[in-house]
Amino acid sequence: MGKRHVLRDSIKEHLLFQIQKGELQVGKTINLAALSRATGISVTPIREALSQLEHAQVLQAVPNRGFVVAKLSKTEVKNLIEIVAQLEVMAVEQSEFKPEEMEVLAKLHSEMEATTTISEGLRARFNFHNHLVQHCTNKVLLQILKDLKLRLHFYEYDFIQDFEFFKKLNTQTRSVVEAIQQDNVPTAALILRMHWMSILEHIEAQIHVKNG
Repeated sequence: MGKRHVLRDSIKEHLLFQIQKGELQVGKTINLAALSRATGISVTPIREALSQLEHAQVLQAVPNRGFVVAKLSKTEVKNLIEIVAQLEVMAVEQSEFKPEEMEVLAKLHSEMEATTTISEGLRARFNFHNHLVQHCTNKVLLQILKDLKLRLHFYEYDFIQDFEFFKKLNTQTRSVVEAIQQDNVPTAALILRMHWMSILEHIEAQIHVKNG
């Protein structure tokens, strides 16, 4: 059983890496046999991994097709971002930021600002936000947040393609880091919430344009 869990988690990490690189796209069907051949892992732990990703609402089980990356919707992204914003603010408020951790955050943010493409920037952004909350003491909150963000990544890859908007987001998160450095977590939380609402407004507008 232990080995199967390791294999299952290995498949999840493989798929999540594809999501974070933007290679696993909306509408794509996950072929169990092909995934088994590519990874050398049997179908049983792969199916378990896909079921867990379905539970996290990253994938959707479709009769006669298997597991598919579900279509995006304006309603879903609104619900996702409102919840992610609330949970990430809570995580920041329940975190202890030691000097060395603040240095890491500042370094990661500088790396994000130095990126020259949207895809690189989004990967750096995911990394920054993961580190921002990693010292939260509420591990249940962190797991829920992690699952929700996996689905949210699809929206960010599809609808954050404007580099000027991406730079605006960087300015906001730079202010979050500076507030934390000044030991002003309430201000950091306020800016962080505003940051997520900016993303929601932008993605909703992009969906509206795309849907005509």
